[in-house]
Amino acid sequence: MREEYGAVSVLVGQDRGAYPYGNSLLVRGTSESLVVDPSLSLVAGAPAADVVLVSHAHEDHIAGLGSYEVPVHVHEGDVEALRSREVMLADLGLPPEAVPGMDRMLREQFHVRGRPDAKGFEDGTVFDLGGRTVTVVHLPGHTAGHSGFLIEPDGFLFVADIDLTSFGPYYGDLGSSLVEFEASMRRCREIDARWYGTSHQKGVIEGAAEFRRRLDAFAAVVAKRDAALLGFLAEPRTVEEIVEHRLVYRPHVEGAHVRPVERRTAVQHLDRLTAGGLVTEAEEGRFRATPGAGT
Repeated sequence: MREEYGAVSVLVGQDRGAYPYGNSLLVRGTSESLVVDPSLSLVAGAPAADVVLVSHAHEDHIAGLGSYEVPVHVHEGDVEALRSREVMLADLGLPPEAVPGMDRMLREQFHVRGRPDAKGFEDGTVFDLGGRTVTVVHLPGHTAGHSGFLIEPDGFLFVADIDLTSFGPYYGDLGSSLVEFEASMRRCREIDARWYGTSHQKGVIEGAAEFRRRLDAFAAVVAKRDAALLGFLAEPRTVEEIVEHRLVYRPHVEGAHVRPVERRTAVQHLDRLTAGGLVTEAEEGRFRATPGAGT
């Protein structure tokens, strides 16, 4: 299914782009056209394009990349992961016993082969399609190279995995950063556009006011995780106890990725709360909320 926004076509993935699918873009100019984030839905019947841009090196954003033998670009922070499946796999930070299964999934379900020809771009790089430009907006935090794209003159900002879902921000990979993710959300909030496109279920939001409202709700999930952690730290707890308690995933969610993601998320929140004086290390390896924290 296609949705049209000026000269930007949103190629809506199956199930409104819910993982493992995603929403892709086709952008047309007078001299060239480009595709952004060829998803699983583009494995068959991919539209022709002269260039492919990738918002970040995660499998659901590149599953359809094999359909394109044209120049491929991604931010310098993610270029090695796009060039090599092995690097992409390592960046997930999985336990060794889970690596073979994940590698098989990347190959068989998402068709990830690596693109050694991939080229890196930087924040502010402009792709001129003739009468239409696509400008890179670096939005790190989800991954080191995670980027959005501002398409003019249409006024369309693609924000990729700042996706406004109720799950909230994800910053659980080895190259992820809570601090950078929050800065990226603030940057998005400052950009006035007519339309804001997301990679997953929320699709396209029209109008800056509505986008900012939804972005604030999305960002508030981080504060909810802080509050949940402070509540749990009413008694001294180890990092492993926090991992078991969970800040990110619901109790029924299983998989080799769960514990590593929970651990990296917990450590980032602990570091921030400790730096802010809201958490102290009560004894070696055991953390506790300071009196009055979270009230």
